[in-house]
Amino acid sequence: MTWTIRPRSEIGTLSAITAGQGPKVLLLHGVGLQAEAWNKQIDALVARGFSVIAPDMPGHGASPVQSGLSTLDAYTDLVATCLDSPVVAVGHSMGAMIALDLCARYPERVRGVAALNAVFRRTVAAKAAVMARVAKLDVHSQPDPTGPILRWFGDALSAERSACDGWLRAVDPVGYKAAYSVFAAEDGPSVQALEALRIPALFVTGALEENSTPQMSRDMAALAAQGRAEVVAGAAHMMPMTHSDAVSQILTEFMPGCQA
Repeated sequence: MTWTIRPRSEIGTLSAITAGQGPKVLLLHGVGLQAEAWNKQIDALVARGFSVIAPDMPGHGASPVQSGLSTLDAYTDLVATCLDSPVVAVGHSMGAMIALDLCARYPERVRGVAALNAVFRRTVAAKAAVMARVAKLDVHSQPDPTGPILRWFGDALSAERSACDGWLRAVDPVGYKAAYSVFAAEDGPSVQALEALRIPALFVTGALEENSTPQMSRDMAALAAQGRAEVVAGAAHMMPMTHSDAVSQILTEFMPGCQA
């Protein structure tokens, strides 16, 4: 099965899937998910001779909840403690926020960055919508997966939909609200941070993505010295899972240029 649970290793205070030998690639998932969201990309990268680290964020998957995670900086600092050598940082959604912040604040630890379904300068309406979703969360009960699942998959049934539904039902409500609160409060990387990037930077989103739009990816790529944007046809927010082959191909083709 594509979304079979994989064994974990403990890296710092996080639980992570580790696999392969070679140059290191860090894979950071989004809010409510877990490391298996990268299953197809893990297999593709390992087959191409890369070593993969895919951590579960605190309160997600097998990583325990941690206190004090009220800012993006705090999540980035936590991820940075897991790295003992430079990586290509790949993030999806909130994971993309962390990956880009890692570039800005720990540049010596990042050789390249790929931001998937990343936000940049949300509209007023988009900000209001995401803040409204946070306001409905509490720390005593599991999040209702109905809203996210409908936004991500519509009414169509699929293995990807079932996997995400299960992860959202299993996520720790404290860890989920903490992560979602940070995600909602952030508006993507600053113009200054993007202009300061001096490493290969790839921005990928889906053609049908309404919140992390193709124009956002193009705008970020235009600001980075080595920026490039890719738009996956027919894809929306969960493209690493729903369009895994296309995303895996884009990432494996990007990696060699980050190893110089």
